[in-house]
This record gives sequence, C-alpha cells and structure tokens, in this order.
Amino acid sequence: MSKKPEWDINAMRNIDIRTVDPATLVDIHDIKIDQSMPQPERMIDFIRQSKNPYCLRFGNIIVQISHADTDVTLKRRLISLIRSSEMKDEGGDA
Repeated sequence: MSKKPEWDINAMRNIDIRTVDPATLVDIHDIKIDQSMPQPERMIDFIRQSKNPYCLRFGNIIVQISHADTDVTLKRRLISLIRSSEMKDEGGDA
C-alpha cells in the first residue's frame, strides 16, 4: 500500500503572490494529467505535479486560485459573468 502524500494545504492556500519567487512555481503548461485515471487520482496527480494547486505560473504570470464555500459551480459563475457582460454591452443595467 502506497503512503499518502503529506501536504500543508493551509500553507499552500495562504502563499503571498507578492513575495513568492516565480522560479519556484510550476508553469501550468508543464502539467500533464492522464485523463484515463479515476478522478480522485487525477486530483492527486495535479497537486503532485503543481506542488501548490493554489499558486501557479501561466508563462510569466503568477496565478493564485481560491474558491468560496458555496454550492454555485464555476460554470454557473462564468455563465453569469458572460450574461452580465453581454447586458452591459447592450446598454443594460447589469
């Protein structure tokens, strides 16, 4: 039986992107996930490869990821954002 990896999730989540050394961050382009693995294993593999799923690089840009404790999905939030943007473009009050 393999040993579970030990991660300090709070330290990962609380990293300060103003002080982090970009050279220590993994570029999202370098992460390769095997889609044939079960979803829980893909999540573990993503964390293992990223070293910190809350703070990554996208080329030269540092990206910090966070989430709210809610039942609303990212997909629903993005749809809402797009609709709101479309209403503003059409002169609406959204």
